[in-house]
Amino acid sequence: MAKQTRLVLSCVGPYRFLGEPVVEACVENGTSYIDVSGEPQFLEGMYLKYNEKAAEKGVYVVGSCGFDSIAADMGVLYTRDKLKGTLTAVESFLKVKSGPEGLCVHDGTWKSAVYGLADQDNLRKLRKKIGYAPVPVVGAKIRKRGCVFYSPEFKEYCIPFMGSDASVVKRTQRYLHTELHETPVQYGAYVNMGGLGSVIKVMFAGILFLLLVKFSFGRKLLTKYPAFFSGGRFTEKGPTQKQMDGTSFTMTFFGEGYSEGQDPQNGKPNVKICTEVNGPEPGYVTTPIAMVQAAVSLLEDAASLPKQGGVYSPGAAFSKTKLIDRLNKRGVEFSVISKPEL
Repeated sequence: MAKQTRLVLSCVGPYRFLGEPVVEACVENGTSYIDVSGEPQFLEGMYLKYNEKAAEKGVYVVGSCGFDSIAADMGVLYTRDKLKGTLTAVESFLKVKSGPEGLCVHDGTWKSAVYGLADQDNLRKLRKKIGYAPVPVVGAKIRKRGCVFYSPEFKEYCIPFMGSDASVVKRTQRYLHTELHETPVQYGAYVNMGGLGSVIKVMFAGILFLLLVKFSFGRKLLTKYPAFFSGGRFTEKGPTQKQMDGTSFTMTFFGEGYSEGQDPQNGKPNVKICTEVNGPEPGYVTTPIAMVQAAVSLLEDAASLPKQGGVYSPGAAFSKTKLIDRLNKRGVEFSVISKPEL
């Protein structure tokens, strides 16, 4: 298959078990590759193993091209580009709205989370082996948030987002800083939970989840009975059409930085901006839209891609392309909510 095309879109998962043979086949045959993985260990493992060979072959291997993490990664770049000055820090807040039918996700995502959290030690070892260059902090250091906090902007409680967004955005910012000498942006990712009752439910479920993933028998229970342990949110069948039709997301970005002519190394940030990415149901509607438009950008915006092939995050690969314009035309909309204010 890889020999017969210029680009392969890989939708296998969990990628840690099924993803590498597709990457290997593409790189060996000089074919570019895109996936929708939200698994940091797989994504960064592919970078360690195939980045140099992909560069030699002149092919692009780009992971996380679904809802994870196009919305976050391109949203940070959109926010940066709309600020008149130097953006130095961004926080994103994800809110998923569901209709009367409720919200549901396929258990493949659940399994990826189970195995990913169980393997955190190996992820740390992998990153040490890669030897990432540290990303410098420019401007005021981004605030540290607790595991639960109240957001006055939303009048809701929020928690850190446990997905791959933060690690993907960091990889992009590292690349843009080291290769293109752009100012790196600090980033924090969070989820809006609603009232205190919702937070308490999630915290109890989260504690149970974290306890079980540490043990083999616990992981077997979690993967065998996803609907039970997730309160019906993750099932083997996934969402119904009505559930997908009634679900949407908003990711809000609060950015701060320094106005034109102001040195980011001196003084406090003096300019702010708020942007949003809005779209339909994340997993099964937004994800294919994002993946296909990323593929179109890779094929049609070749002159705007990085000069050499390799294993890239979405923002690193597509920062100079027309990907955001393409997404805007297809229902995944990027917009400025409040203009920069001094």
